[in-house]
Amino acid sequence: MTNDTAAPTDAAATAAADSPAVRTERRENVLLITIDRPEVRNAVNAAVAAGIAGALEELDGDDALSVGVLTGAGGFFCAGMDLGAFVKGESPWFGDRGFAGIAQRASRKPLIAAIEGFAVAGGMEIALACDLIVAAKGAKMGIPEAKRSLVAAGGALLRLPRRMPYHVVMELALTGDLLPAERFHEFGVVNSLAEPGEAVAGALLLAARLAANGPLALIASKRILQEQYDWSAQEMWERQGAISGPVFASEDAKEGASAFKEKRPPAWQGR
Repeated sequence: MTNDTAAPTDAAATAAADSPAVRTERRENVLLITIDRPEVRNAVNAAVAAGIAGALEELDGDDALSVGVLTGAGGFFCAGMDLGAFVKGESPWFGDRGFAGIAQRASRKPLIAAIEGFAVAGGMEIALACDLIVAAKGAKMGIPEAKRSLVAAGGALLRLPRRMPYHVVMELALTGDLLPAERFHEFGVVNSLAEPGEAVAGALLLAARLAANGPLALIASKRILQEQYDWSAQEMWERQGAISGPVFASEDAKEGASAFKEKRPPAWQGR
């Protein structure tokens, strides 16, 4: 969760204090969430953790929003935990959401990470807490904590073994070396690659594809995929049914079938 950022200048620090650490912008039914601390490479302090948590609450709490896109300002995603702030007593954890306000509990709705420049240490763990990843070609990704005699305890060691080959994850964790986004794309961790500077645009295009679908189906599908890892063979169908059943009985399900039959775009109500 560490970062290797340099201390900001006094002018940069003053400017940063006058602006929110995390900004949100609505793009129709997509919420664009931007970590906005470029003076420290978007390192995570208490304000960032609270800001991301608040943005996720906004995403989940508004029926007009279906998908979130999370990115960083200044041409890079996030360098991890702000060690300077941590030494001063700030906590980069927020309630039950954990590190950066997202690592342990993200949004109920789909969330896409848009990576420019690099996503390292805690920044990589923020990206892994998202459901989909769009990364610029050449962006560096990895968990270099071992180089500082630390551990990637913000979720990388828990999530990566479920998404990549064991020996590759072990090499990442024990060497601390970074890999380009193209390599993570080969392993399926990165969903799609974009030209440098176009990660957000690519993520918004992907978000539009998701947001065209039924919002209840998006939430239920995400929940089933996340929870099914520890379901036994005896209980998996029952537990899936408990989540999917209300979706099949919803007005949106009827609307989806009607729209298909009538060859028109569906008008989702979220109920």
